[in-house]
Order: sequence, then C-alpha cells, then structure tokens
Amino acid sequence: MTTANPTTTLTGPPALAPLLARGALLSPLKRPRPDADFPRTRLVLPGLRVDLARLAAYERVCGLPTGADALPVTYPHVLGFPSAMRLMSGRDFPLPLLGLVHTSIALTRYAAMPATAAYELTTYVEGLAPHRRGTEATVATEVRADGELVWESRSTYLARHRSAKPSDPEHGPPTPASDPGIAPHPAPLPTRREWRLAGDVGRRYGAASGDRNPIHLHPLTARLFGFPRAIAHGMWTVARCLAEHGTPDAAAVRAEFRAPVLLPGTVSYGAEGGRFELRGDSGRRLHLSGEAGPYPAA
Repeated sequence: MTTANPTTTLTGPPALAPLLARGALLSPLKRPRPDADFPRTRLVLPGLRVDLARLAAYERVCGLPTGADALPVTYPHVLGFPSAMRLMSGRDFPLPLLGLVHTSIALTRYAAMPATAAYELTTYVEGLAPHRRGTEATVATEVRADGELVWESRSTYLARHRSAKPSDPEHGPPTPASDPGIAPHPAPLPTRREWRLAGDVGRRYGAASGDRNPIHLHPLTARLFGFPRAIAHGMWTVARCLAEHGTPDAAAVRAEFRAPVLLPGTVSYGAEGGRFELRGDSGRRLHLSGEAGPYPAA
C-alpha cells in the first residue's frame, strides 16, 4: 500500500539545467485543467548549507547589504527553487513548464535565519485551482532549523489556456505576459525611488539565483517567447523592493506580479505604510504590488 503523501529525500539541490530541458520537452504533451491529478510527493533536502559567495552575489544584484549573518527574507525561495523545478518539470505535473507564469508569492519568516546555519527544506505541490485565464498551481516550500519551522512560502504559477467557465474579472491576478498593466488599478503609492535598470539585470540575477530562464537573459531568447526584450525576474523585483522597504526578523510578505519589467528600462518604486509597488510608463503600468510587515501583525 502506498502512502498518500510519499517523501523523497534528496542528497543535494537538483541541477536546474536538465530540469529546464526536461520540462521544455514534456510541455507539448501536457493538457492543463484545474481538476487534473498532480504529484503528491514531498521533496526533502536535509543538511542544506548556504553558499556564502553566491549569497553575496544575490545581495549585490538585489541592492541588499552584504556581509550580515542573516538570510534576506526572499533568499529561501532561491534555495527551494531547484526542488520546485524538479516537481514542475516532471511527467506527472499536469501544467506545461514552458509558458508557466509566476503570479504571486506569500511568505512568512518566523525568526532571523543565520546564513551559516544548516537547514532542512521541504517542497511540494499543494494543489491546483481554476483561474480566469487557465489553471493555477500552488507550490509550497518550508524551511526548518533544528526541527523548527523558520520560513515558509506559497507560490502560484499560472498555465494559460481556454477555460470552460465564463471569465471572472474578480478571480485571480492579471498575468504578467498578457495583462497590459494599465488602469484600472488602485491609485499609485507615493514614489520613493526611480531605478534605471540595465539590460544585464536578468543575467546577473540568473547567475546569482540559478534561474536562467531564457526570457530573462537576452532579447533574442525573450522574443522566442513573445517578449520584445528580456524581462526582469519577478523575484528580483520583490527582493529589490524589500531592500528599500525593509523587513523585521519575523515578517510576513505578499506580492503579486502584474506585468513584466522590460530590460533595460526605468521603473518607480512606491511605498506607503506596509504596502509597496513597482510601476512604469509614468505610473500607468503596475508591475508589482505587495505588502510586508511584522509577524504576527501588530
């Protein structure tokens, strides 16, 4: 008899390049739908140690201070991304990896996370749900230190396809690849900074994070997927905003990816209270909206 949620223990982080290739080859065979079965396996990576040189490169490209013995609040996502890719590139994952859009992330850090500590990382697919533009998968990542949960996240990934149900404008966030990002949106938050982004931001973040998706690297490879130029990684935009916003040791963060950031380009960072956002086109295009604050909320 098989268990409902089998566990696979990994001996090291999966290599991303073969997973990207496997996912690309299998994508044409996938027929996404919200009631499809999905893998129940939990991938567990024990004894994980942070590469401090790679962490420093990540901090530099995201505008974070370097040298502190504490992980940035977004960095565990980088540690868990190879495991998530192993699940999403598998034959039993029902959504095609090609064209999959990261639409949101919600994360909680329960305590400061020393960069020199050892961690156990668990990743699994939590479920599928209908979205007004297709089917959305939720992937969960949990990080433990000495058996205690210190960080967890839920990321949603959208596979766009025709839906049998009528479009529901209230269900789900707009997708970066298809939504123009133009009003209607809430009024812009007060602008705090304007950033001119170089064309190599995607390559630099890809080198630091390991996420070398071709849409982020060069204009030519981005055009193969329908983008006029390379686009910034969504998780880079979150980390860059949080570098300005700041987060306490115990923090809750949520962000929704609204429209792609083309590279090179100019964007404005806005913030008020616990909310933050990234906009372009003189404030008309909303790229990212989010909120961050202490956990538990005051």
